[in-house]
Amino acid sequence: MKKYQLGEFEELVLLTVGVLYGEAYGVAIKEEIEKRHDRKVSVGALQSALRRMEEKGFLESEFGEATKARGGKRKRYFKITAHGKNALDHNIQTRLELWNQIPDVAFQFKLC
Repeated sequence: MKKYQLGEFEELVLLTVGVLYGEAYGVAIKEEIEKRHDRKVSVGALQSALRRMEEKGFLESEFGEATKARGGKRKRYFKITAHGKNALDHNIQTRLELWNQIPDVAFQFKLC
């Protein structure tokens, strides 16, 4: 179903936004993905994914307060929308359906 189509990186970002609920802004999302998945994330790739998912309606964002520590620049905080939750539900359901269809024999490996 195309309306819920998520790429692997988009799914990872969306899940991480949920994990960081209330504190999900660019740098925090990047650091959390890198820490949990031992994977480097470029700022550009992350910003592109966040923007794309906001355009698709999976995420929404709002600016926090300006702080002196950031030179008056405000953080943009993200949160999952109902449509984003539906996309995650669709992804996990699709994966579980496929997983449950794998016959046990497919995981019987010969030792070398």
